Amino acid sequence: MKKMARVLISGRVQGVAFRANTQRMARQLGLSGWVRNLPDGQVEALFEGDEEAVERAVDWCRVGPPAAHVTQVKVEYGPYSGRYTDFSITY
Repeated sequence: MKKMARVLISGRVQGVAFRANTQRMARQLGLSGWVRNLPDGQVEALFEGDEEAVERAVDWCRVGPPAAHVTQVKVEYGPYSGRYTDFSITY
């Protein structure tokens, strides 16, 4: 079954290669979607794909790359749209 998750990650998550590592991880899991920095210092990501892979991506966001310090992760689930063909870094 396929699904979508929109994730907001708080903490020391900008300037620590969070987006690049998220993109790498999502592509390894076969997910599509995007990741971006927000003006308030959070990182936002949208993952679409197989349910198990989406859950693995959400779990990864709770830790992030080695230089990150994640303090909070908010997740909203929704229906799979299929409109993304790759996983990209957006601005």
